[in-house]
Amino acid sequence: QVQLVESGGGLVQAGGSLRVSCTASGSIFSINDMGWYRQAPGEQRALVADITLSGSGNYADSVKGRFTISRDNAKNTVYLQMNSLKPEDTAVYYCNAQVQRYGTMTYRDYWGQGTQVTVSS
Repeated sequence: QVQLVESGGGLVQAGGSLRVSCTASGSIFSINDMGWYRQAPGEQRALVADITLSGSGNYADSVKGRFTISRDNAKNTVYLQMNSLKPEDTAVYYCNAQVQRYGTMTYRDYWGQGTQVTVSS
């Protein structure tokens, strides 16, 4: 099996910073793209940022210039550094990874359990 475990969420004031992390473990042969999604109450889950194996990042317009995604391939870990946080960034943040397990030929999506980020005004 494959598990994704997030950490680093919490409560922060507007204008502050937080970094969330996500580590994948288990029967992992290879990881392709990794990313962060978020879901606010009453809204659908939406992409925040994702990053390719080679380190190329892609961001939602709402977070460009404020958030930075990075990864450590040796640790199967993806990070999201969030600066200049706004109340509208409040959501549950979910980690996603495209993982090829040992003994398989294809990648499939795995998700973390989510971590709450709350930005107070």
